[in-house]
Amino acid sequence: MGRSDVYPPDRVSTVLALLDAGHNQSEVSRATGVSRATIRAWAVGRTPARSASSACEVCRGTVELIPPGPYAYLLGLYLGDGYIASHRRGVFKRRITCCDAYPSLMADCAMAMAEILPNRVARAHRTGCTDVYAYSKHWPCLLPQHGPGHKHHRPIALVDWQQSIVDRFPAPLLRGLIHSDGCRVLNTVNGRAYPRYEFSNASADIRDLFIRACDLMGVEWRARSFRVLSVARRSSVRPVG
Repeated sequence: MGRSDVYPPDRVSTVLALLDAGHNQSEVSRATGVSRATIRAWAVGRTPARSASSACEVCRGTVELIPPGPYAYLLGLYLGDGYIASHRRGVFKRRITCCDAYPSLMADCAMAMAEILPNRVARAHRTGCTDVYAYSKHWPCLLPQHGPGHKHHRPIALVDWQQSIVDRFPAPLLRGLIHSDGCRVLNTVNGRAYPRYEFSNASADIRDLFIRACDLMGVEWRARSFRVLSVARRSSVRPVG
């Protein structure tokens, strides 16, 4: 019990990141499926990898150490329906609003956020939805697309290190975009129902990022309207899901 070598490395790193972010062992167990006894064994003598106030990997010039899969997913969530607001004294609040009908997506969002920055991830319940959020001075470093006003009112372009990540990991970016600003519906053809994914965003730049990710994965897409993109072909729906 408690040996980390019987778990995939990404599961171990997720557990440790959530512990570093300030979540208790019961919360981490519910989010990851790892038993509390195992988590307790991993936590013995452990100290956080870095403090909440320390520099991020962008500030250090070590962007290659950013976990690429969680980052690409978190970037997709932010571009789809995320928000960064100035809090106070140079601290920013990064918020993702999640539908209460999909608690697993909420857990995925919290875990990705904790892996990118070890600050405590919190939740605020509202009618029908929950805000998953964390405070940090470094959200604008990690998400340089942050700016005043709505995203579709300003250019959205990835910097080189972001582009490198999403070109290597297009699937989690696509997943984050759909989870935040997309949906899965059933398309009925000749009396049979087939799943279809749709992504709707007012920003042409963000739609182009969705298209690029699809193209990199070999996923066929089509435009249903000037702002809605659809993935409906069976061979393309499977990798997106």
